[in-house]
Amino acid sequence: MTFIRPNFRHPENHTNEIGYSIKNYEGALSTLCAGCGHDSISAAIIKSCFELNLEPHKIAKISGIGCSSKTPTYFLGKAHGFNSVHGRMPSVTTGANMANRDLLYIGVSGDGDTASIGMGQFAHVVRRNLNMVYLVMNNGCYGLTKGQDSATADKGSAGKKGVPSVFDSIDLCQLALQLGAGMVARSFSGDKQQLVPLIKAAIKHPGFAFIDVISPCVTFNNTPASTKGYEWVRDHLEATGTIDFIPEKSEITIDYPAGSSRQVQLHDGSELVLQKNANDYDLSSRKAAMNRIESVKEAGNILTGLIYHNENQGDTHASINTTQRPLNALTEADLCPGSAVLEQLNAGLR
Repeated sequence: MTFIRPNFRHPENHTNEIGYSIKNYEGALSTLCAGCGHDSISAAIIKSCFELNLEPHKIAKISGIGCSSKTPTYFLGKAHGFNSVHGRMPSVTTGANMANRDLLYIGVSGDGDTASIGMGQFAHVVRRNLNMVYLVMNNGCYGLTKGQDSATADKGSAGKKGVPSVFDSIDLCQLALQLGAGMVARSFSGDKQQLVPLIKAAIKHPGFAFIDVISPCVTFNNTPASTKGYEWVRDHLEATGTIDFIPEKSEITIDYPAGSSRQVQLHDGSELVLQKNANDYDLSSRKAAMNRIESVKEAGNILTGLIYHNENQGDTHASINTTQRPLNALTEADLCPGSAVLEQLNAGLR
């Protein structure tokens, strides 16, 4: 188990503005591998919701299949939850969102769950601009089924088996930009100072908000030859964030100025390069965002931080003019208004 939480909490423990302590936002004890970055992402979600004074029972957390999709068990234990089938989280979230727009929807997925079997689902939930937070825990492999390369594994990158990937990788941030996402960001599981503000911004964004979080697999994909391992990422991150989580060892933290890059050595001797976006970066330009990702990638680094933001897009409800009331609150009179209303509708279609 990754961590042990004491049952005792001091009676004067800090609470937020609505009187909840951090314990009200926690979930079950994690059963992920010790040192898994997914647990740091769960902790960032907990911290974000606590500091935003959100009521857990007004949040719905939905996931697919994989190590990442197990994590909703480990945060927001008082929230609504649904663990769907492989790659189908977006469609389940869409159905729930259409039925009740009053809840905050947090969709958790993995690189396999999103970039392979769920690719079609991902594409359509982005282009429809569903009002949700879509969070990918990206480790470049299928950790739940013994470490096969996923579609985000970079060409030439090698996991635990030592066989380099022969295919080009899918960049989910670039794909989200191309499909019209209103908010696109990337972070690192160990960089809480960067990740927490990004999650808060995604929660507040009125529409589809996408965050790709690099979260190295400590069991199958944490080798010097893997570009999704702690070593390589900490050496090549060009980011707007920080890094602070290392598997089965003491935590590593780092902070550095915006617009700069920093190489960080991991406990196993491997390194990552992170590069932060500069403060003068134009977040409103989709073209500039695509070019920025490519230029940083060509330098062998990983761009992190807020990459694109446009809050003026209407979400799915605005596009199809849905009712303001949750469907379960509609009465029989609302659903069956009578023949006179039906005649009016038919007349309008003639």
